[in-house]
Amino acid sequence: MVPLPPRVLFGAAYYHEYQPYERLKTDLDLMAEARFTVIRVGESVWSTWEPENGRFDLDWLRPVLDGAHERGIAVVLGTPTYAVPPWLSRQYPEIAAEHATGQRIGWGARQEIDFSHPAFRFHAERVIRAILTRYAEHPAVIGYQVDNEPGLRLPHNHGVFQRFVDHLRAEYGDVETLNREWGLVYWSHRLSTWADLWTPDGNAQPQYDVAWRAFLARQTTEFVAWQADIVREYARADQFVTTCVAYGHPALADDELTDKLDVTAGNPYYDMQDGLELPEPAGSREHPWLATGVWALFQSADRIFSSRQEPFLVTETNAQAVSSPWDNRPAFDGQWRQAAWALVARGARMIEYWHWHTLHFGAETYWGGVLPHSGRPGRVYAELARLGAEFDTAGALVAGIQPDADIAMVYSMPSKWLMQKYPPLAKADGSPDGAAYHRIFDSFYRGAFEAGRQVRIFHARRLAEVPPDLAARRHPVLIAAGLYIADDAMLDWLVAYAAAGGHLVLGPRTGYADHEARARHEPAPARLSEAAGVWYEEFSNLSTDLAVRAAPGSPLVLPDDATGTRWVEGLTAVDAEVLAEYDHPHFGRWPAVTTRRHGEGRVTYVGTVPGRELARTLVSWLAPLPRSGWSALPESVTATTGTAPDGRRVHVVHNWSWRPADVRAPVDLVDVLDGRSVPGGTVVALGAWDVRILVS
Repeated sequence: MVPLPPRVLFGAAYYHEYQPYERLKTDLDLMAEARFTVIRVGESVWSTWEPENGRFDLDWLRPVLDGAHERGIAVVLGTPTYAVPPWLSRQYPEIAAEHATGQRIGWGARQEIDFSHPAFRFHAERVIRAILTRYAEHPAVIGYQVDNEPGLRLPHNHGVFQRFVDHLRAEYGDVETLNREWGLVYWSHRLSTWADLWTPDGNAQPQYDVAWRAFLARQTTEFVAWQADIVREYARADQFVTTCVAYGHPALADDELTDKLDVTAGNPYYDMQDGLELPEPAGSREHPWLATGVWALFQSADRIFSSRQEPFLVTETNAQAVSSPWDNRPAFDGQWRQAAWALVARGARMIEYWHWHTLHFGAETYWGGVLPHSGRPGRVYAELARLGAEFDTAGALVAGIQPDADIAMVYSMPSKWLMQKYPPLAKADGSPDGAAYHRIFDSFYRGAFEAGRQVRIFHARRLAEVPPDLAARRHPVLIAAGLYIADDAMLDWLVAYAAAGGHLVLGPRTGYADHEARARHEPAPARLSEAAGVWYEEFSNLSTDLAVRAAPGSPLVLPDDATGTRWVEGLTAVDAEVLAEYDHPHFGRWPAVTTRRHGEGRVTYVGTVPGRELARTLVSWLAPLPRSGWSALPESVTATTGTAPDGRRVHVVHNWSWRPADVRAPVDLVDVLDGRSVPGGTVVALGAWDVRILVS
């Protein structure tokens, strides 16, 4: 990783070219007063960099870079390839992306192009080289963002499809192998030649869909790597290359993409106001793409960390209201500060807001910036200025925290892709739930969060990079839930992890299909059933939640409102201990949770999507002593811990509520921001929507 400044970078995306009047000096002075140390520029305005084909206007950015440098503000320079100028679309209409084969996506938004098309690549490379030739040596520039939130669309263009066919030919060799591996005898889909392969628009075969989604994600990775290689021809040794990742985008495998970069950068947006309250208010809304709930904010950070298993940059996050003109919910006082420190506690070493000033035109007119439409500093600016001063005070201590983990979890992109089209879960109205993978995964993550335990997320494809015995020592509890698509080696690694001393927790649908998404021949969970001491062949969706009670003699002490939700697997316990069972005349024949010793470790099986109380209780049993050391916390308080670059222990304690709260320090601590000693056992007072940063 390219060295970054020894403090948390702090700033915003800045678009001087969008301002309705000249105010560069005013803006930069305000940034400096708020202790901003970084801005992001240039990534959204190809038509400003190159107003006509081959005619470049590059000088407009110079005053921004010079002014920032004069004030000690660093710059991340973006390449503008995600927003194509009209002249390029007019002169080369064939570069338009197609959302279905032959149906072009209309122009007028962004990322409407087939970024693999040679005409686009020629012009994209030309503008990148022109910008970097001019500005790569500018002393303000510390790094580059190539493109912006890649992987937004699933392009069905002819050229993309033909490359997919070529990929399959290289992967499988001949059509008979593909016929066999994909089961194309079904519904008369056997191919006689590669020309028989149908386009993906109307495809209904799961094996095809998984391969197609993986291929498109690799196209995104290749595109970003292509740009990164061009940028590195100009970049200095002290300049990093990244892109900003929107983790929900469909044509994206974040762990593969970030292999090609110097550092991960992500864009965690979250629901504010009541969406950050603990305990969570009854009837809380579920937003289609904002992280909703404190647990989801933390999961956003843990997902970004998971991409490279190292500290990361936040290139965009909430300033004022985010989303749409009809959804204006700017934060309560204190919440911007809370969210920023939560991200830093989980490994963020840059917090950058989108964006500096609220736009006066365009699709994001009401996506609020640090400054409102008037351009005058207000409530948001004041709170962020306080935060900037705090990052100044904390200095290098909090720049690159390695976050603690009580629980490790396996994340599977192929399983997620498969379940988006072929979900095992239904919505309340009986329609397919395209968010099924996260319904399963999140139930365990949220249970860990609500039990006061911290989580480390690992991509499934990277499990084998660590020997099972080493993984068991580093992460003694590993949850694999929803891991539907898994090859033999991956399942065998999980068994070896438990045998080496790890506590493996298996959840619904894990191990049911092989690497081609074919249902396995053996009773489920295939290759895992002997170690787990259970098997099943029957499963059922649930229309209503099932009450779950502790089995006689079980170490689980379940509350009365413990439930299993959405799904039941008909487990037969062979030699596993039953921990919990369903209170139901039919489903009660099957255990809900079992456990069994295996080698030096243990395998626990959860045969349902656990409700919140079941999940919380289960995780408390899995990891009875949280690494944070904080205990008996009020419901509104979280304690997050990690190791600073200098080896000291950092404790970030939040109160997510209007009600003040008191907690007791578990060890001798020092308040990072005011320098006061906090002896172990003394009360730490937290105001409404407050956060304390402590070090031991």
